[in-house]
Amino acid sequence: MNKVEQISIFLENKPGGLEFVTRVLRDAGINIRALSLADTSDFGVLRLIVNDAEKAKQVLKENGFTVGRTSVVAVLVPDRPGGLHSILEALSKESINVEYMYAYVERSGEHAIIIFRFNATDRAIEILTKSGFTVLPGEKVYSL
Repeated sequence: MNKVEQISIFLENKPGGLEFVTRVLRDAGINIRALSLADTSDFGVLRLIVNDAEKAKQVLKENGFTVGRTSVVAVLVPDRPGGLHSILEALSKESINVEYMYAYVERSGEHAIIIFRFNATDRAIEILTKSGFTVLPGEKVYSL
């Protein structure tokens, strides 16, 4: 199946915390492909798609971070009104829940890539593929 590996880093919500993560990744030669940051008053969760998840996880743990790994799905969406709606409509009809999502635009600007976390990942991939949507393999996302 076309799953993408995402790493999640738990951060204290304080000045310099995010900068330290990016410094560690930079120094290890790891490129960030997509990211999402959610926070509360005390901590944040930084979700990243990187070009080398295994190495990123290792260097971040070595620097004291708590790091998790999750499978997510990257879907190519036409960059036009209704592009996202058509995906959500297909999933909703099959009772698939979106737990969270974030997006970035391809270099060409013709498509957006939306990263999804679903309650039923394999089923969501099956529905999206049968509905004619392009689900990107991890290797493609890591190198975009």
